[in-house]
Amino acid sequence: MSYLIGEKLTGGYGGADIIKDCTLSVDKGEIAVVVGPNGAGKSTAMKALLGMLNLRGGTVKLDGRDITGMSPQQRVAQGMAFVPQNKNVFVSMTVEENLEMGAFLRRDDITETMEQIYDLFPILKTKRRQVAGELSGGQRQQVAVGRALMTQPSVLMLDEPTAGVSPIVMDELFDRIIEVKRSGIAILMVEQNARQALDIADKGFVLVTGENRFTDTGEALLANEEVRKSFLGG
Repeated sequence: MSYLIGEKLTGGYGGADIIKDCTLSVDKGEIAVVVGPNGAGKSTAMKALLGMLNLRGGTVKLDGRDITGMSPQQRVAQGMAFVPQNKNVFVSMTVEENLEMGAFLRRDDITETMEQIYDLFPILKTKRRQVAGELSGGQRQQVAVGRALMTQPSVLMLDEPTAGVSPIVMDELFDRIIEVKRSGIAILMVEQNARQALDIADKGFVLVTGENRFTDTGEALLANEEVRKSFLGG
């Protein structure tokens, strides 16, 4: 049984179903990647796991417990953290203030977690007094991931974490994501850079029109000729 699993998820935002019988899962200490063409329902499927979707069918379980009826806020309190693709930092606040906002539910001392974030993303320590709106795209992504980690989540969900950043910054972000995985956190990631994402993935899901087309290890999907031709550019 995976730590987080959405089984046979079907639903949308009120109109036609965007995802249909879609199943996603991730275990602790694992990176699971969701790839597929534009409009495949990748981000929608992730939002379904977070409770941000009207589901007509399917269940979501966290650590064996059915959380299908929980609100997004309740799921966050249960250990789920989400980094959206856009508007994921408070641009008028400093880096440190952004990180502190991530700990708003906590009532304990956050100093040690803050130091762990600065160890993971050294540039953020250098720029901790700088307003987040002045940072580069890659640095903002680091702030967004760092803020999510301040909640001490058991599951970290990332929606297009490398969107709009250079290949060098993408590689650096993926290196940091691997480090987070090694700490035992379950990581579920929607990513357009499919080949690079599958390269670091323990498990991959290829979605097409809201349905699972392929599910396998990242290595097996990269080696699959049909996946390579149809979704990875040959």
